[in-house]
Amino acid sequence: MAEYLVIRLGRNPDDLSHWIAVDSTGARHSPPVAGMLAEAVTDLHDREVIVLVPGADVLTTTVDIPVKGAKLQAALPYALEEFLAEDVDDLHFAAGSKRSSGRTPASVVSRERMDDWLSRLTTAGISPSSVIPDSHGLARIPGTISLLLDEDTIFINDGGDTELVMQGVGPSDALAAIGALDDDLSRDDGEVDTDVTMPRHVLVYCEPGDEERFQHDWIAIRHELDSLDVKLLPDGITPKLAVTVATGSGINLLQGQYAPSREYGGLFQPWKYAALLAGIFVLVSIGGKAVDYYVTSGRADTLRQTFNAEYQAVLPGAPESSDPLAVVESLRRRIGTVDTSPVFLQSMGQLATAVQRSQNAKVQAISFRGGVTDVRVNAPDIATLDTVRQAIAEDGQFSADIQSTDQDGDKVSSRIQIQETRR
Repeated sequence: MAEYLVIRLGRNPDDLSHWIAVDSTGARHSPPVAGMLAEAVTDLHDREVIVLVPGADVLTTTVDIPVKGAKLQAALPYALEEFLAEDVDDLHFAAGSKRSSGRTPASVVSRERMDDWLSRLTTAGISPSSVIPDSHGLARIPGTISLLLDEDTIFINDGGDTELVMQGVGPSDALAAIGALDDDLSRDDGEVDTDVTMPRHVLVYCEPGDEERFQHDWIAIRHELDSLDVKLLPDGITPKLAVTVATGSGINLLQGQYAPSREYGGLFQPWKYAALLAGIFVLVSIGGKAVDYYVTSGRADTLRQTFNAEYQAVLPGAPESSDPLAVVESLRRRIGTVDTSPVFLQSMGQLATAVQRSQNAKVQAISFRGGVTDVRVNAPDIATLDTVRQAIAEDGQFSADIQSTDQDGDKVSSRIQIQETRR
């Protein structure tokens, strides 16, 4: 299981930071420690780092936007702009996982604060995998209002979509702020909204001193609500926050421009020897094929030189050829031993002779398929076309038939079909 070093930053650079090692199940692996941020490096070892930043500096709300991923982050500034006093260009937005209610939690913090936190971590030699508002360390429990007291700050959520960080108020004031002490939940029209029910059970986490400090609040809350449980944190609140975020809760602010670049070296480390062997195999294969190619090319050059010598002995003065196969095919056609008889070329010769005799006839197009030559011819009149047809067929090797005639202005356009006469 994964181990984490959870570091809670002080609000100011000179304030003490607190840290503790926990695993993904929430089990502790070290006692809580308080000290200067740079001192936390000694407890890093191979652990991932989760940094908790002051939740009072981060606004957490929910949105109902039917997109996710990069599109969701791009849409957040526009969805929340009317609720923010600052220019959205000066703010950083991050989103969490969609909840069962269908709404998506979102956090907003000034870029100046983000830059300050990350600068402090970099100076201390710490590279976090997550930066989470410490208020997200208070787990949401359905049907229960949870409070966590931290000196003059109170974290509170209603187990649903309401999460607040309040300063300078007592527990009763915090509950009143979310409407938990109201007798009913009224709509804007003044009628009771029976579809919304605020939890009547309150769970409080605090240090022993705070339990005594707010004795009167506990009495008032028990009088107003169904029940109140106060759980003491003798080791401080950092262990409680760490256990929650280590199990996956909270919005990681390292999104968008603050998202860490991926380091792939560690992913491939276990496979480096296999990759080395594969690379050697590829190089050997390429080298072998290169040698084969070199040998084959040498043999081809030798055979080409031998052929040209024999060819020039048969036809003195003939130029050397780089394509012996083409030369052999040409010779076979000359002596008529090619498998397919040169019907097309012979028919073209006959057509050329016929057109020369009738100088007024013009060939417009020629096509050859399946031993049949189709010729499109323009002539002054049908008599000229017939003269061409007779000239093609006069030696008896080919037959010529006029397939169609059309009047084209002052000329006649005709299609003549030429076929070899079967003997």
